[in-house]
Amino acid sequence: MTKVCHVTSVHPPEDVRIFQKECVSLARAGYDVTLVQQGGDYEKDGVHILGFGDIAPNRFQRMLMTAWRAYRRALEADADVYHLHDPELLPYGLKLKKKGKKVIFDSHENTLESVLQKEWIPAPLRKMVYHWFKAHQEGVCRQLNAVISVTPNIVEYFRSINSRTVQVANFPILPAKMPPLPEQSDRTLVFAGGISRQWNHHTIIRALEKLPDCEYLLCGIADTPYLQELQALPAWERVRYLGRVPHGEVAALLAQSTVGMAVVSYSRNSDWKNGTMGNTKIFEEMLAGLPVICTNFVLWREFVDRYHCGICIDPENPGEIASAVQYLLDHPEEARQMGENGRRAIKEEFNWGVEEKKLLALYDALAAEGAPASLNSAQMSPPPGTICVILFLPLAVRAPRSLRKEAA
Repeated sequence: MTKVCHVTSVHPPEDVRIFQKECVSLARAGYDVTLVQQGGDYEKDGVHILGFGDIAPNRFQRMLMTAWRAYRRALEADADVYHLHDPELLPYGLKLKKKGKKVIFDSHENTLESVLQKEWIPAPLRKMVYHWFKAHQEGVCRQLNAVISVTPNIVEYFRSINSRTVQVANFPILPAKMPPLPEQSDRTLVFAGGISRQWNHHTIIRALEKLPDCEYLLCGIADTPYLQELQALPAWERVRYLGRVPHGEVAALLAQSTVGMAVVSYSRNSDWKNGTMGNTKIFEEMLAGLPVICTNFVLWREFVDRYHCGICIDPENPGEIASAVQYLLDHPEEARQMGENGRRAIKEEFNWGVEEKKLLALYDALAAEGAPASLNSAQMSPPPGTICVILFLPLAVRAPRSLRKEAA
């Protein structure tokens, strides 16, 4: 039986993509699966969980010390295939290759392009860090066995580096029994996810000023300064903010609503106006049977128009948002049909069952190749971008010497 080890140094325990989708799918397919994540050790759904404890409180400590601890625990699994989920784990991909392991890197977002928008990196250094990280990422990924990503533009980029690059989108898992479609009898907009500026909650709340008797149901962990900004808006009184809601309760809240909001900004991570299939919100709302009001990305508009399941708008235009909401409220039967169409789109095309087949095909191909020979240092090319890590070491607290020796 092929032994597989997924490793994440920053994602939360039982992350939906990593644990509930990829790890559980592989375990059900007959692989011996281990997941290294924060927290403690336990077994669940056929997956062995190895915890490395708490994540370091400082960003640079997480990039260095926590990554070392995750790598140390991953070595205990002695797996045939290692599946890495965070950019800071890339250097350990080469260490694992030297030990004769097969290694996959799973890029959940466009980390490289996002570097240019990271506020924690001083603005004068961002281009320098971008070029360093680009060289480092490409140097490592060129030598790995495979790369996975979630959306066409990132897949195209990695495929130019590593020909074995596969798109495995982050589509929702179909429930065993579909919940009833929302009744379309009230005036509730809904969003469940990260309460951050990129999702344009401020624009949506401004649109509420033009929508009498309309409520915005907002669920998720909020960035404190941004939440305070939202609370200062005149229409905040018509926002019902629930804070963090357990994942298992989100579906019920969506089912009680009228319109799903997926109004994300154009950004480097979304390939600007082209869009990304890596954001899950729009697909979760479609699965709930809600008509969606969403950003007019090229990728999103194609399937929204094809299935007639929502309305695409300019994410920074409160007038367009208000007009789209008002149209759905004034046409409840069409809104209900849009919700049905969106759910049909998920059943037919945008679900984890479709993506699972791509993941299993890649793993089956790797397993069929047999075990690779161990490589020595001379056979592995150190990526030139590694200099970036060295230059950032003075800004971080390094892992204890004993830990570094143990993980080597």
